[in-house]
Amino acid sequence: MGRTSTATPSADTAHESDAVHAWRVGQLTRLGVTELVAEPVADQVDWHEVARLIERGCPAALAVAIVD
Repeated sequence: MGRTSTATPSADTAHESDAVHAWRVGQLTRLGVTELVAEPVADQVDWHEVARLIERGCPAALAVAIVD
C-alpha cells in the first residue's frame, strides 16, 4: 500500500527549512549569542566557527561579527 501525504513538497521543504533555522538559532544561543543576534544570521554563519572563537575567549557577539 502506498503512502499518501497531504503536505505538498514545497510545504515539507519550508517546514524542514524552518526547523533547521530554529536548530541553528538554538546552537548559537547555547554558545551565548543572544537570540536577537542569532536569529538574523543563523543561516549565514557556520556555528562551528563561532564556537571555536568563543572557546578561545572571544565575546559571542564579536565572534558572530567576525564569522559573518
